[in-house]
Amino acid sequence: MQLRVADVQDAEAITSVINAAFRQAESFLIDRDRIDPDEVRRLLRVGVFLVAEEVAEEAAEEVAEDQGVVRGCVFVELRGDRSYLGLLSVDPQLQRAGLGSKLMSAAEDYCAKAGSRFVDLRIVSVRKELPAFYYRRGYTDTGTEPFPQGLNPKLPCHFVTMTKALT
Repeated sequence: MQLRVADVQDAEAITSVINAAFRQAESFLIDRDRIDPDEVRRLLRVGVFLVAEEVAEEAAEEVAEDQGVVRGCVFVELRGDRSYLGLLSVDPQLQRAGLGSKLMSAAEDYCAKAGSRFVDLRIVSVRKELPAFYYRRGYTDTGTEPFPQGLNPKLPCHFVTMTKALT
């Protein structure tokens, strides 16, 4: 698995992995895709996606960027002193194998090298497995935000905002 910064040609693959991951994790909450290629392209204009790409071993040395298979991603938006991370997604077949942690470490490193001192994110309140993952990574709760209107969740929910100081 290699990590790299995505480009606009990756929009379809990023969309696919995000929707597969969120469908697996949030089908109890929302009955729709999480994102579409147009939204991915819009996000690529304000930030970057770091992608985990699987490349066949025998071709790894001579592979062009568009020949790998995107297996995970995370969105990063640099906001000066603070950065925002979102849409951490891993192909459901590869979840619980450390790829999410690898993507988070790469994203945090990317933010620190760009001069950010803090990383902010938000999680859906009813995703009970997420707080422990982020607490282990050094994130702390900072508050809540309302869930966006129009998504029509099956359960009452809100966002929990979290932050981590980068050292």
